[in-house]
Amino acid sequence: MEHEKTTDNKKFPCKNCGAFLTFEPGADSLKCQYCGEMNEIEIDENFEVIEEDFEAMLAELSQNSENQITVHQIKCDSCGALSTLPENVTSADCPFCGSVVVLSNEAMTNILKPKYLIPFKISEKLGRESFKKWVKKLFWAPRSIKTKSSIEKLTGVYIPYWTYDSQTETSYRGERGDNYTVTVTRNGKNVTETRIRWTYVSGHVSHFFDDVLIAASNSLPKTLSKKLINWNYDELVPFKEDFLSGFRTEIYQTGLEEGFGEAKLIMNDVIKTLIKQDIGGDHQRIRSSNSSFNDITFKHILLPIWISSYRYKNKRYNILINGQNGNISGTYPKSFWKIFFTVLIIVGAIALLIYYS
Repeated sequence: MEHEKTTDNKKFPCKNCGAFLTFEPGADSLKCQYCGEMNEIEIDENFEVIEEDFEAMLAELSQNSENQITVHQIKCDSCGALSTLPENVTSADCPFCGSVVVLSNEAMTNILKPKYLIPFKISEKLGRESFKKWVKKLFWAPRSIKTKSSIEKLTGVYIPYWTYDSQTETSYRGERGDNYTVTVTRNGKNVTETRIRWTYVSGHVSHFFDDVLIAASNSLPKTLSKKLINWNYDELVPFKEDFLSGFRTEIYQTGLEEGFGEAKLIMNDVIKTLIKQDIGGDHQRIRSSNSSFNDITFKHILLPIWISSYRYKNKRYNILINGQNGNISGTYPKSFWKIFFTVLIIVGAIALLIYYS
């Protein structure tokens, strides 16, 4: 079966003046930047978000599948990011590191077609306002950052993500520790000591994981992207190229199977906590555990993120803005003097407590 073809970031002509339309964040419409004409994007209100079978899709991807599309990918030589360029554009700045990417780095590739996306709700203007509010709340930042920092170009990018569901069953063996007290005599004085009584335990925990989110991008700073949370999946819409018009789209670098490997690490951490809760007592030791992951399903979605950086005293700091709710994750300079005086105050307070006690 031949793969479905697509033109990266397809252009849509305005019915009124013929200029190209771009997606208007928050309006669910395409807008003409010349005459202001708005063209609403039609969405079936009765559509349902469907979880896809993980094992079946892995088998499909080993063959020619109707779920795959052919895209033109552009690779940045500086940071390795894979993204698409709009039609007829031969070069542009990499949204992740600012380097220039050119058409000579273009290659054709087959990818799993995303089924859903969350459209941009936050416009570039609102993104800049969110940045100003965020800067004002930075306690450890220098006071002058509020007036001397300026945000550079904001680039709207749809970032690929996987979400995974799975029913897990885990058998475990371990020990439960219960505290008890004894009174002993030391140097002629009675002293109460707390000791632990360990008991062998075994058991079983079940848990269903829903929408474990894994970024399929290696381009975003991991420490920043993990803080972009609180996505509202109720606003997912079927994938349509209309929503991509005027924005960049990154191609996933973490595949479906690899992404589930990352999801399992997150699930295992939760399972470990559940085992300790099941063991109970004051202390827990997990000697062994064996988990099975059943009924695995997934979604391939695109999430909207504004990517930019800002300068403060000739140094660049990165920021990511959630394109749905405006939440910001970013790096910023720390004031040496704020940290110094805070530590000084804490040390002084501890010294006073020791002195008077």
